[in-house]
Order: sequence, then C-alpha cells, then structure tokens
Amino acid sequence: MTRLLSLEERGLLTPDRVRLAAGSAGRSVRTVQRWLQTARQEGRSTPRPRRRFVVTEELHARLALWGGNAAAVHRELAAQARADADRGKDGGVEVLSRTDADVSAGGDGGVGVPSLATLQRAVRRDLNAGQRAALKGGELSRRSHDVHLARPPKWRNACWEGDHKHLPIDVELDGELVRPWVTWFIDCARNAITGAAVTPHQPSRDAVLAALRIALSRDEPGGPYGPIGGLPELVRVDRGKEFLCATVTRALGALAVPVQDLPARRPELKGTVENLNHCVVDMFLVAQPGYLHAPTSTTRPRSRKSDPADVLPFTEFTERLLTWVSWWNTEHRVQPLGGRTPLEAWQDDPTPIEDVPPGLLWSFTLEDDGRTRVLTTKGVHWRGRYYVGPWMHGMDDTRVRVRFIPHHDHEIEVFDAATGTHLGSAHLANAATPAQRAALRRAKAAERRKMARALAASDRQRRQLGRYGAVTTPERPQPLAALTSAEAAQQLARTGERDLADRALPDLIPPREPPASWVRPIPLQPTTAPNTDSSPGPGGNSADPAPPRP
Repeated sequence: MTRLLSLEERGLLTPDRVRLAAGSAGRSVRTVQRWLQTARQEGRSTPRPRRRFVVTEELHARLALWGGNAAAVHRELAAQARADADRGKDGGVEVLSRTDADVSAGGDGGVGVPSLATLQRAVRRDLNAGQRAALKGGELSRRSHDVHLARPPKWRNACWEGDHKHLPIDVELDGELVRPWVTWFIDCARNAITGAAVTPHQPSRDAVLAALRIALSRDEPGGPYGPIGGLPELVRVDRGKEFLCATVTRALGALAVPVQDLPARRPELKGTVENLNHCVVDMFLVAQPGYLHAPTSTTRPRSRKSDPADVLPFTEFTERLLTWVSWWNTEHRVQPLGGRTPLEAWQDDPTPIEDVPPGLLWSFTLEDDGRTRVLTTKGVHWRGRYYVGPWMHGMDDTRVRVRFIPHHDHEIEVFDAATGTHLGSAHLANAATPAQRAALRRAKAAERRKMARALAASDRQRRQLGRYGAVTTPERPQPLAALTSAEAAQQLARTGERDLADRALPDLIPPREPPASWVRPIPLQPTTAPNTDSSPGPGGNSADPAPPRP
C-alpha cells in the first residue's frame, strides 16, 4: 500500500499497476481499491487496530504482589469496583477502564472489571514467559528463560574454568557419613579436565592449590589426566572466596596468569565447568551406592541416617571418581569436538604448551609466612612446633624459609633463604599417634552430643512455654502451658537464670575506712518520750528537755 500511495502522489498509479499488486497479494482489485480509499481517508495502510484489554504498570505491580495469581488479582479488582460503585463513583477501576474494550459488564460481580478469562489472556499475551516466571520465582526464575550466546572456539589452554561441586552422595570416613566436595579445572576449548581435588568437607585454599598444582603439572603422563595440562592464558571463576583469596591470586599472578572475576550467581558465564558439574551427577554418581537423589519406593525422602557399611569408603570413592575423570578425558566422545575424545582433540591441537618448571610450581603454589628462620639441631621451629627431616643432618645454622599448604600442619616445605632452593620436606616432630587422635576425636564427639542434648531439652522447654491455643475469631490466644510458681522457681534455679542482684556478695570485700579529711554525717541521737509524771525525778524538779536536733 505504501508503494501504491507513492505512485498515486506522483500520478503514476494506473489500473494495470493496481491489478498487478492485487494479483501478487492474492486479493481482488476491489479489495485493493478499498484499502487505497481507507489510506486516503484515515492515513493508515495497516489493518484497523483492535481495542483490547492490556496489562498496565499498575496491574503488573498487583500481579507481582500476588505472585502471578491472576485469580486473586481479579477478585481484588472486582471488590474494589463494587466498593467504588457503592460510594457513588462512576464505577470501574480507572486504570483498567481506559484500555478495556473486551469487558464483561459485571461478569464476576464487578462493574467495569474484565472477566477472569480476559485477564488471563492479557497476561499471556502481554507478558512473556520470563516475565511470568519472575512473578512467581523472582530473578532466578526469569534467568532460566534467557537466551545465551556460545563463546567463540579457541585453542587449548586459552582459558580454564574452575569451580567447587558439593556431590550429592554419602561416603564413609572414620565411621561417619560425609558429603564430599570436588574442586576441579577444565579446559574450555577441548573440554578436558586438567586437575581435580576431593575433600570430605567444604574446600578451602588447600583444595584449590592442590587442584591447581596438578592441573599445571604434566609429570604423570599415565595418570588420570595424561599429557593434559600446562600454563593457561586465563582462568575464569565466579566470586568464590576460596578461588579469589590472596593465596590463589598470588600463585597465579606470579605466573602471569590473570583471574577473571565473574559476577555471582551467573552460571551461564562459565558454562563449561557447570556442564561438568551436571555430567558428574548424571553419568557417575547416579550409579554409586549412597547417592542421595536415587528414586525410592516410598514417598519419604532418602534418610541421612544410613548405615556407613552400605556406602563407599572415602578412599574407594576417590579412586572411582578419578577413574571416571580418566574415562572422561580418554574415552568419552563429545559431539562439539567432532566425535573425538578430549584427549584426542588435545593432541590434535598444534598450539604449543608452556610447562611450569617444578621448582617454580612448588614455590608459587604454596603459602609463605614471610619470615626467615634458622635451622637448629631440633629442626625448624614453626607455629610453636618443631619440624624435622632426614636431609637436615649437618645443616644447622642455615637460614631457611618455610612454605606450606593451608590447613596441612603435618608437613611443610623448607627453602634456602638466600637462593630460594627447595631443600626438602619436614614433618611434625612428636606427632600424636593415630590412637591418640581417635581418642581425642571420640571425646570431642561425646562433648558435641552432650551439648546437642542440652540444646534439644532447652528447645522443648521453650516450645512448651510458647504454645498458645488455637483461635477461630480475631482475639488474643491463651497460653496453654500449665506451670506452678514452684516449678518455675525450680527451673530458674536449675538453669541459673536469676537476677544479678541475687548473686551479689556485698560482704565479700568490705569497704575501706574513708580518709580523715572527709566530712562525716552527724549521727542522729534517739529522742526520749516526754515524762508525763508531775513529780520531780531523782536528779531535779522535772524531766530534762530533749536536746535540740542538729
């Protein structure tokens, strides 16, 4: 129509051109002529817009208040419309009646309020899937509907991604059930796992440094990682405090490897390692004993109080996990890699690999306390304890530096303070025996159970005192706990929750005598009652009057 109007303005519109346009559009000449007449009169070349009900900003805010419940919003609008009509207003809700053309006249008891079906249809039409999900689940639910672009393919060791994963499986360690964590790095270009470390508790700096040291080193060609490794050009992590701590940043910074700090709760920005976190669950953990999300024959969730004999020991689980890592690198064929395994894609890449010298690897992936110590005949004194090694014989009076793995106090690495040469490892002298450590662990566990029982008893008493009766009308509930004054006093005495004034001991330390220069108050003399007898006393005619009050 725009083209025909342009031809008409220049006087070039002929019946043949109208007939040609009508045949191309599949319409009759009469229809095209009617469209031209409408364009001349109304100035539009598109179909007439249909008036319909739309979702305004105020209605969007009400939907957010009710968590996306359109029925609840409709009831609120109908109630408001009836209240406005009763007060003599012009009826209807102003924000809705402006754009409402598909209105049922009081369809649900409201004047000028759209029907529930109209409201639901408008919500589906005016709000996309992400906006509707945000009404119920907030920003995290909305992000699940976002579209993400894939990063351009690069070469090996161009970028690594690192992350922690809390594995949903129970393993046995020293007779107790623990849920292990895995810390690993993966090459983004070839999808190869470069290093991993497993801990039975939440990982910290030591786990990150251990996984990083294995990822950088390629000294074990027959291990689970094969020849995969080397020095990356970039390491991409999220805002994990363990990954971005000063130790890890200093270790990578000394090797001129930048760390890219990604925003928190944005897993799509490091999709390679996030995909690995999902694959280890679906491809490995689901078939292992002790898996917490395994389907059950009952409606109850899996109990955390399972028998340690029915799960894998921590050592065996770690061995199986590293075997799966080796299978991932050497046998698992990935479609984005053209059906090749990560190891095959790694070996086919001609990009040169820069290896880290072993001396630098041990120097920069360990933490240094920054002090210089003197090697004595007792060994190296560090943190109030002595560490010894067989290489220390004949090397007393040597000035050394100590490097260590965080939380690994049983072993340290000793370096020459002048040259930085690695002298050797040193172990803790007079270390506790395994039996002593087990006895201490049992004593701590017993103390923890005792404290747990005391806290549980306190919670029961608090719940009993805090129970109230149910009410069916808007009134103050009545307390249900029946307690006598003697029972209350007994419980207060047992828990020691008495007033501080009752515990005060004023006679424990008597006060000192005040100095002689202080003005002391004059003591009041007791007054005697007047003698009503008229007879004189033995010492005079009448009773002496009382002395005046000072």
